[in-house]
Amino acid sequence: MIEPYNDILAFEGIDEFSHLWLLWQFHDNKHQANNTDAGHKFRAQVRPPRLGGNQKIGVFATRSMYRPSPIGLSVVQFLRIEKLSNRVRIYVTGADLLDGTPIVDIKPYIQYSDSIANALSGYAQEEPQRKQVIWSEMALHQRQQFIQKDQIPIRIFNEMEQVLALDPRPAYHEDAERIYKMKFSQFDVNFKVIANTIEIVKL
Repeated sequence: MIEPYNDILAFEGIDEFSHLWLLWQFHDNKHQANNTDAGHKFRAQVRPPRLGGNQKIGVFATRSMYRPSPIGLSVVQFLRIEKLSNRVRIYVTGADLLDGTPIVDIKPYIQYSDSIANALSGYAQEEPQRKQVIWSEMALHQRQQFIQKDQIPIRIFNEMEQVLALDPRPAYHEDAERIYKMKFSQFDVNFKVIANTIEIVKL
């Protein structure tokens, strides 16, 4: 936390909550098409991936990064908090953010009010089906080298698999021969998709 928010008193009681809301900024969005502050014209509709990437819907009916105010919202699991000289550090897991993402605000997740059992979720009513993730021989060798020589924690690769299992491609891409690339941590992940299986080709 930066000053003046690095006061441990501001976080008193936070360890009584298992989950937190993070309000954050899409700081690394290179495409500012809906940022009217940058001089762009407001675009009322976007193409969410869950609708195949070709169907348009109102921007305020999506969680698209292409918004007038580039703000994101995530629920994370709280692990612990530490006071380090003049800094406060909060450890969480399950964050879908880039490293260095500016956090605008932190709020506790309150189960009785934040979880609505019978809520309708439009086109995203069902959780996406997860695909099986496998590794090519080359990718397995690279992973082992990173673990042994560079001391990369195994959890990084486990988290990589979790992201890939949700198939990060544009939904309208179905070319089994195509090699896709995804940036994850310090890795440029090359992968391909065949039916319900994602193969990590190389790192």
